[in-house]
Amino acid sequence: MRDLRGSGSEPDLVLVGGSAWTGIAAADPRADALAMAHGRIVAVGAARDIRALAGTRTRTVELPGAMILPGFQDAHVHPTHGGLDRIRCDLHDVRGADAVLEAVRAYAAAHPDVPWILGGGWYMADFPGGTPSRHLLDAAMPDRPVFLANRDVHGAWANTRALEALGIGVATPDPPNGRIEREPDGTPQGTLHEGAFVAARARVPAPDAEEMLRALLAGQAYLHGCGITAWQDAWVAGPDFDAYALAIDRGLLTARVRGALWWDRDLGFEQVATLVERREAARALPGGRFVAGTVKVMADGVFENGTAAMLDPYLDVEGRPTGGRGLSFLDRDTLREAAVRLDALGFQVHVHAIGDRAVRDALDAFEAAIAANGRTDSRHHVAHIQVVHPADVPRFAALDVTATMQPFWACRDAQMTDLTIPFLGAERTAWQYPFGSLLRAGARLAGGSDWSVSTASVVDEIQVAVTRTWPDPDVDPGPLLPGEAIDVEAGLRAFTAGAAWVDHLDASTGTLAPGMAADVVVLDRDLRACEPAHLRDARVLLTLVEGQPVFAAPGHGW
Repeated sequence: MRDLRGSGSEPDLVLVGGSAWTGIAAADPRADALAMAHGRIVAVGAARDIRALAGTRTRTVELPGAMILPGFQDAHVHPTHGGLDRIRCDLHDVRGADAVLEAVRAYAAAHPDVPWILGGGWYMADFPGGTPSRHLLDAAMPDRPVFLANRDVHGAWANTRALEALGIGVATPDPPNGRIEREPDGTPQGTLHEGAFVAARARVPAPDAEEMLRALLAGQAYLHGCGITAWQDAWVAGPDFDAYALAIDRGLLTARVRGALWWDRDLGFEQVATLVERREAARALPGGRFVAGTVKVMADGVFENGTAAMLDPYLDVEGRPTGGRGLSFLDRDTLREAAVRLDALGFQVHVHAIGDRAVRDALDAFEAAIAANGRTDSRHHVAHIQVVHPADVPRFAALDVTATMQPFWACRDAQMTDLTIPFLGAERTAWQYPFGSLLRAGARLAGGSDWSVSTASVVDEIQVAVTRTWPDPDVDPGPLLPGEAIDVEAGLRAFTAGAAWVDHLDASTGTLAPGMAADVVVLDRDLRACEPAHLRDARVLLTLVEGQPVFAAPGHGW
């Protein structure tokens, strides 16, 4: 048992399972129980000793065979965006073009009074080239505008009515940082990429404050059901910020949230004053569960549409170099200046970087911030890290920049095999998702799902991190770079202490120890005893924030 001194009063709650993983290397391996009082952990140890602490007011919950862990945290997630999809036309669990179109028809029939069919989650690999046509949507819904973001939210699919309503036609030029797919005569084909998608979305009817609140609460409920107690919201623009403020005002925010304020790449440095004002407004909110001390910067796009920023050109379908190296949404000098200024103001900078050029530009920017400001406690991080040049792997540890990984992507799914590997070639394919190399180089890893782009299930994420294999029992294309796999405990640390570090919550969360917040998740089995291919079979039984249940599976003693 680690410590039984407690808080001077009997525990409010005792959990007894099959094992307790504290996240602390020197933890007692016999630990299988946890005692909590007043929202804090008071003892972790053997069940016999922990039960002895119980008093007349203590509730003891027996969870045979279960695994007790620190509450999971997600360092890169989109709760309001994912929640909006869940309350709109949600396509995330729909696979195949025919099934997607049927889901659109079903949603439209169930919502006859909705003027626009909005939602998203379609999978690019379900359509040739990842670019579905407007004519498919026209056949399913000819009478109302339809506008559906894809899973990675870097593009959208629109029918003819939507394109007309948005004023997108033959004469509409491509924006500098985006592309309109076109038919041979120049007519918009129906798929909008990057800046073209962003510009169109800005003209789609926006959700009102109540719908944004419902979206946030739907996202929060889903994440709690995955055992997640805290997260970094990777895209907090004005409506998202207002949704958090409204949830706090109504006493509905149960998670701990670090908001990454959105850097608008169409604005200049005049927006810094607004970011500071918004950070101060968050500090004025009661409760302390929402802070806005981070700024999210998009350095590039994604591979599937050719907008990830690369040092060397993409290949064509014949394996020959093209003239395309992707898009840098901020040029390297602007990114450097932004990092220096924001670091000086005490902001954490959270960079989206998919391609090796974007990763290098981000690391160069953080190196410039250190040169200008010295080493601070800003805890900058780079999210996605899909292709990292080997020369840049050791720089993460040297600069103390956290690598925020999305493990679920590190496998041979259809987007990887059809829309990525052919255009990278063998050498750069071998640089993808280098989680093992980063750990061996001493880097800090944080886990993030990027939900709703992919699942927020931490056990699913860890399974792919461990196996590097697509987690579908009916599909076995073989692992993607198995030498970059990590073990179960490294995956758990990434989604607990690693993410807590990124979220500036490590002083009170991320491990189980006396005095830490009673933010806890209970799984129905010990992941360390599972076969790697069956890690995702584990289920969340209970999620607690400060000792209070925010999710409880039916029939498990709560």
